[in-house]
Amino acid sequence: MAHTFYLAPSGSSVGLTSVALGLVHALDKRGIRVAFFKPIGQVLARDTGPERSTHFIASTTALRPVTPIPLEEAERLLSEKRTEELMERVIRDFHTSAGDADVVVVEGLVHTPESPIEDELNLQLIKALTAEVIIVGALRGVRVDDFEARIAVTAEHYGGLTKGRVIGCIINRVPNESGLSGEMLRQQLASSIGLVGRNGFQLIGAIPENGELSACRTVDVAHQLGARVIHEGELHQRRVRRFTLLARTVPNLVDSLLPGSLFITPSDRADVVLAVAMAAVKKVPIAGLIVTGEGELPASIIELCSPALATGMPLLGVSGTTWQTATALMNLSSEVPADDLERARMSMSHVADHLDSDWLVARSEAPVETRLSPAAFTYRLVEVASRLHARIVLPEGNEPRTIRAAIQCVQRNIARCVLLGDPKEVRQVALGLELSLPEGLEIVDPAAIRANYVAPLVQMRKHKGVTEREAAEMLEDNVWLGTVMLALGEVSGLVSGAVHSTANTIRPALQIIKTKPGATIVSSVFFMCLPDQVVVYGDCAVNPDPDANMLADIAIQSADSAARFGIEPRVAMISYSTGESGAGVDVDKVREATRIARERRPDLVLDGPMQYDAAAIADVAKTKAPNSPVAGRATVFVFPDLNTGNTTYKAVQRSANVVSIGPMLQGMRRPVNDLSRGALVEDIVYTIAITAIQSGDT
Repeated sequence: MAHTFYLAPSGSSVGLTSVALGLVHALDKRGIRVAFFKPIGQVLARDTGPERSTHFIASTTALRPVTPIPLEEAERLLSEKRTEELMERVIRDFHTSAGDADVVVVEGLVHTPESPIEDELNLQLIKALTAEVIIVGALRGVRVDDFEARIAVTAEHYGGLTKGRVIGCIINRVPNESGLSGEMLRQQLASSIGLVGRNGFQLIGAIPENGELSACRTVDVAHQLGARVIHEGELHQRRVRRFTLLARTVPNLVDSLLPGSLFITPSDRADVVLAVAMAAVKKVPIAGLIVTGEGELPASIIELCSPALATGMPLLGVSGTTWQTATALMNLSSEVPADDLERARMSMSHVADHLDSDWLVARSEAPVETRLSPAAFTYRLVEVASRLHARIVLPEGNEPRTIRAAIQCVQRNIARCVLLGDPKEVRQVALGLELSLPEGLEIVDPAAIRANYVAPLVQMRKHKGVTEREAAEMLEDNVWLGTVMLALGEVSGLVSGAVHSTANTIRPALQIIKTKPGATIVSSVFFMCLPDQVVVYGDCAVNPDPDANMLADIAIQSADSAARFGIEPRVAMISYSTGESGAGVDVDKVREATRIARERRPDLVLDGPMQYDAAAIADVAKTKAPNSPVAGRATVFVFPDLNTGNTTYKAVQRSANVVSIGPMLQGMRRPVNDLSRGALVEDIVYTIAITAIQSGDT
């Protein structure tokens, strides 16, 4: 039976679900085969969606836990003296959810005034599952000595610290005004709580408060109010950090025009509406504007607001008064909506980052798997990159997502980031995002340094007859400037593409960085974070129609990239037929590329031509390629041309809601990597980490 951690709350509103999901994520990042189980489901008063814990686990991971037994059904069985029947069903569901996992995280029940049975039911479940108990509490608004008393009472209920199964606690929602690091915060609390260390009782995590995690989306507010959408904008993306009623004169409300605010004002206050619009035009990321009352905003006012609406600012209308609207917002549910997977993932990551995963792994005595889940892959990226201290230049230095990513990379010690941009503008964007620029983040003004790189660029392009004037014009483009810095060895790598096309990012590198020794072409791969593993797709961004020799090079480069990043390469050469079943120019090219690649690298596990389903699905492989060492187990998928590769990666990414990291360029003398223009901050962070790791090979 798997090692089982049972999370039991010390009271209500402790964030039990967030902690449970974060614990799963923390163990998964360490390569542990972890499962999740919620035996009994509780539907809270204002909860109208599916049971949140299992829904979010199923939506964000490859796990498929059993649907919990409804609390009402469990209570009925207990009242009918059918406790054994209930526990037998729980054990059956537990094994179904656990599968072959080494560790199972079980989320217990929260005590509610309506039903006092939860504490007793938790105790019976702990015994039935022979689980170790981790108590979860929240420190917000509670004195440390009162909190310790609650933990002690809860521990006593489950057998105490001397002979029971209580092994430690996780403290959620810890105030952290002094901005201590996670480890320092945990150590400070451990020294303040007398229970810690007694009979091995461990403080497993101290989760600091994070306002970002309580920020709902503007669309959630619209649903709560039944608002009419005057202008949608980024209704589904923008998040609300504060509600602000605007009823004063414009000079007295200017200080209220803050990022993340959702403003509420009567529809007849055109002056206020225009003031908010002006703030949006000035790049203040406003969550939205709600106009109240029966009247409609005049079309002329909406027209005047059009530059603000073009920034993505949502505009909503409600028929009630401003006071009625504000009152209704007081009843806004704090539950994360079932479709807000971004917030769920943020919460999971935040909790996971503040748990003592080393202690948890040692406690579970579970072997660390060689499988590479998405969480384990990204964890490894950060760990390896942080040891290299690479200096990465970011030409799009005033782009908001890039600034956020650079800040995270510096704070997490992933890389030393260099933002190319007007320092005043960069600071203004950061201020608008309510971000502090850390001391280790470099901001370099391109205007101040361009002249230094004219002569080097002329020298690099002298065979093309580039003049000083032409070089100066080329260096007006920050991507060119960053690429010259890279060619001179002043930085370790370059990441661009949040607002530039792939061609604009790659072209300068192809012209002055060149290929590394032994490489005949430059190609690319994407790291596709599928639900249960990370695989490599190549080439999906650079070579439109490679011949057999080029395709063999792409296969070899992609296999080496997979191995470099911890993925055991099993290479499938993709085509529309498998083995000898098809003929034609296209499939013959793949067949020849397979032969060439095997000749050049007999050490690689490589096979083709092969259809995608035969390469990826074990059951299909048994029929189509029963003797293949790759079929059904492929980790590297090499596509015959750019049309196939790019289409496939986009289809998988969008249809399966998969994170794709890349494209990562292969074969360059120094690392240059491109971003999707729709890249999330997280995507940029991991691309910087990949670039840092590549720089260690140059």
